[in-house]
Amino acid sequence: MSRARIRLATAVMLSALAIGTLPAAAHAEQAPLGPAASAARQHRPHPQAHPQAETIRQIPLQGAVNVRDLGGYRTYTGGQVRQGLVYRSDALSKLTAADLTTVSGLGLTKVVDFRIPMELQYDGADRLPSGLTPTSRPVSDLGLYGTLVGAIGSGDPVKQEQMLGGGRAEAYMRDIYRTFVTSPENRAQFAATLRETADGRQGPMLYHCTSGKDRTGWLSYVLLRALGVPQSSAERDYLASNTFRGAYDAQVRAGLKQSGRMQNPDLLIPLQEVRQDYLDAATAQLEAEYGSFYGYLTKGLGLSLRDLVKLQDKLVR
Repeated sequence: MSRARIRLATAVMLSALAIGTLPAAAHAEQAPLGPAASAARQHRPHPQAHPQAETIRQIPLQGAVNVRDLGGYRTYTGGQVRQGLVYRSDALSKLTAADLTTVSGLGLTKVVDFRIPMELQYDGADRLPSGLTPTSRPVSDLGLYGTLVGAIGSGDPVKQEQMLGGGRAEAYMRDIYRTFVTSPENRAQFAATLRETADGRQGPMLYHCTSGKDRTGWLSYVLLRALGVPQSSAERDYLASNTFRGAYDAQVRAGLKQSGRMQNPDLLIPLQEVRQDYLDAATAQLEAEYGSFYGYLTKGLGLSLRDLVKLQDKLVR
């Protein structure tokens, strides 16, 4: 796509975002993501599915299971998100030597870590190719990690049920997602990352949290929407974490039960999964506070029209 066409498409997209008319269904190919993600979307089927499917580009590693290239998605203006520029992932603290070779091949020039200090303390710092140092940009999890450590560490099934059962875990997750919108500190961290992403001088970059699904999932959803990727495609990318993390998370639950630390490790499932209603909690908060997705980008995150055009110029072809 020529630069003139990119700018025209950008102007059309930004105008549509500003007045809330960006079509959610445009180019809404439905990718098969497996039973976990499919179940999460069952209450929101999309009637305008197309037979062809966009491929979600996972980077297979041994020490991380949710590493993906955000490129490849079609935009509603007819463009396509460039590959090899932005990656999303879970924590990189357990990468093997083979993984480091693979990651080195991505040509990353920046890694942004959204984990809080407690997560780093327990899980360890990123293990990265030589020459790369992660940028710490903590986004609050409302104490979720500490709550999990306390609940599991207690070994007390009654306490675990009181902390996580009866819909409390799900409510906790919805509260966390709302803070992605309400917290000035969280918004500042997301905004800084998006501005760096838009910088034409910035090479390929990766951002991540612990599981690569909530803080990372929200920012990826926001970025894709800002690029004009249809809402349905951005949601599908968000929900794909259930597919990529499903087997690993099941092993974690099995290990906790076998060790005797949890009699009912299924209490963790709402915390391990991404769900449409978690994302909906954030988008409803966004609309309540800023009126529209465009309002969140410009007023909530403080992104200028120039920032949004730079994102398009750099990431959409």
